[in-house]
Amino acid sequence: YFTGQQYHYLYKMLGLGLCISRASATVLNLNCSLVLLPMCRSLVTFVRGTRMVRSTTTRRLLDKSKTFHVACGVAICIFSVMHVSAHLVNVVRFSVRYSDDFPALNLARYRGELLSLVPGVTGVLLVLILFLMFISSSYCVRMSNYEIFWYTHNLFIVFYVILMIHMVGGALKYQTNIEAHPPGCFRANQSSTEQQGDELDTSEEEERRCNEDARFQPHYPQTWLWVSGPLCLYCVERFYRYIQSRDPVTIVTVIRHPCDVVELRMLKKNFKARPGQHILLNCPGVSSFENHPFTLTMCPTENKETLGIHLRVVGDWTERFTQLLLPEPRIDMEILPMAQKRRYPKVYVDGPFGGPSEEVFNYDVSLCVAGGIGVTPFACVLRALLDGWMGFRLQRLYFVWVCKELQSFYWFAELLCFFILFLQSMSEEKYRPLTSRMQIGRPRWKLLFDEIEKSNKHKRVGVFCCGPKGISRTLHRLCNSPQYNGTTFEFNKESFS
Repeated sequence: YFTGQQYHYLYKMLGLGLCISRASATVLNLNCSLVLLPMCRSLVTFVRGTRMVRSTTTRRLLDKSKTFHVACGVAICIFSVMHVSAHLVNVVRFSVRYSDDFPALNLARYRGELLSLVPGVTGVLLVLILFLMFISSSYCVRMSNYEIFWYTHNLFIVFYVILMIHMVGGALKYQTNIEAHPPGCFRANQSSTEQQGDELDTSEEEERRCNEDARFQPHYPQTWLWVSGPLCLYCVERFYRYIQSRDPVTIVTVIRHPCDVVELRMLKKNFKARPGQHILLNCPGVSSFENHPFTLTMCPTENKETLGIHLRVVGDWTERFTQLLLPEPRIDMEILPMAQKRRYPKVYVDGPFGGPSEEVFNYDVSLCVAGGIGVTPFACVLRALLDGWMGFRLQRLYFVWVCKELQSFYWFAELLCFFILFLQSMSEEKYRPLTSRMQIGRPRWKLLFDEIEKSNKHKRVGVFCCGPKGISRTLHRLCNSPQYNGTTFEFNKESFS
């Protein structure tokens, strides 16, 4: 609250820039608190597995956790631009209209000091960090050099520390003696003529006269009230994941497949996972701080404790990791070398974490479409059926695997052969006869959906896709097509990009 002249001066000095900067700051506080929640992977996985998540809408919201994280990040960037722009206007106006009459209302002690205050210095640092994180998060940077994205994205810790001290300087102030100096009153040494001319009579003037000047105090910083809760939750979750993953796994087998694909089978104590889940892999021999997601292609069961992944050698990290797993034979070895056990690098596994492909078993009919190495989550689904995984709702499964090269089918040739033989042997009991076919050329998705629609009238069909964006867009469009009145297609997308 201010007297008439004080409020008039403050409005002239800052004007609309103050309103925009405060409004955008509130939006920034909200998004900075929400952006961390989708990255609590263990928490999201726990919620997905509870009874609270039964509806399709709730599960899809959890599946869009990464999209929500990106949306919050974009909102932070947009409103940061608004916030900085409004404050630049404030700085210009303050420099021009610095007042010697109301020193308590000035944001700085002298002209030109504003940018050197705590809010100014921390603001510049926040903009710099946010700019680096935004640029490195682009698709081209992530695909060409993932390390740049990873290391700059971890600057969020510094970002939050600086954010919580951004308002320590107390640039904004409020009046502390409202009762002794109410809004619109006159100072004791100021006459009514100076304030309002001859409009007020003497009695009214006496009622509005005060004996104290207005005193102001900086606002208490409130950003920490927004971000401290989600930040503490995220830190606790990360610490829990560190405790769970601190013991290295035992590498059992490493198999090189065609088309630069490597299969890795491992053992880890007390590791439990469901088909469709993924893990984060860390190899200190390559990088101590990088964790890369890989879908499980083999889950531990009661009979086998082995977990497995298939990784495609693309990028610096996978190339160096493959060199440690399968080093080139030395030319200078002795003619009769001593037999020795192969030494694998240390590998740590964080997870497992949930994904959309977990829901394959929760539909009566499911259509699984894989593109290239995107077959990994569905390979785990097929293994689960081979291992006699029980307690699922699934009655019919359509599996489509699209590859550019014929050799890619050798990645899971053994699994596919076992699966065909298994279903053929069980066709007289529980399962219908298996029909399989291989086609050359692009799949005819419209004909496939028509065939599924005719065979599954008035049923919900779960459509699961893990592959290129072109395939996923086509499937998504067909699932939303209104022509399938008797059958409902529900689209689910698996992505780690």
